[in-house]
Amino acid sequence: MKNKAVTIAIIASIAFILAAIAIGIAYYMSKKPQKTVSVVGLVEKDFTSDLIVWEFDYSTKDMDMKQAYSKLKEQNEIVKAYLKKANISDKEIDFKKITTHPTYHSYYSNGHWVEDFDGYEASQTVRIESRDIEKIEALTRDIAELYDQNIMINNDNPEYYYTKLSDLKLQMLAEASQDAKNRAETITKNAGAKLGDLKSANMGVFQITKPNSSEESYTWGGAFNTSSKEKRASINMRLTYYVK
Repeated sequence: MKNKAVTIAIIASIAFILAAIAIGIAYYMSKKPQKTVSVVGLVEKDFTSDLIVWEFDYSTKDMDMKQAYSKLKEQNEIVKAYLKKANISDKEIDFKKITTHPTYHSYYSNGHWVEDFDGYEASQTVRIESRDIEKIEALTRDIAELYDQNIMINNDNPEYYYTKLSDLKLQMLAEASQDAKNRAETITKNAGAKLGDLKSANMGVFQITKPNSSEESYTWGGAFNTSSKEKRASINMRLTYYVK
């Protein structure tokens, strides 16, 4: 009975020692620096916009506010007829809310500035949004007919967008990640090691710029070009892998 108790005590002691060793090894391995490799994958893609947005505005002026508003309504009808003639559908056109405000003529007299009431100005902004880019581009270059009818258009440059940007971004993220993994595999192979599991992944800034242009550059917040129909998107992924 005594021998049995001694045997059990010995076995328990050995088990305790082995458990302590296992815990010690695990602790040591957890504290031991693990080899890693960090790489950056980059992808660029050129694409063409599929949506154009063009805004322009015009105004009328009169000493009477109601007359200024009435004149602008008449001009609106002329603009609507002009856009209809150019085959611009109603769903592509948005006439913003008319704004009316008093104006003043300022001049310097007898040592101080004087403001004289100069009438009321009524303004109208029109926004056109279309998938037919060439049609709208042609329209922006040919508004002489409106000038001939005494409608002074303030013509802004059109803006260009891409409606499938989310899909493009997902595709580029996948390609940038694969590019980074390929780089990591090349580095570890040349170093005589093997690539382990992924430790972390961080997405860089998504940039959209005009191709082959020095007019703009990448920004920390992400450039988003709207002035060019042809665009270039770029994104990078930083991946960190364990090395075996």
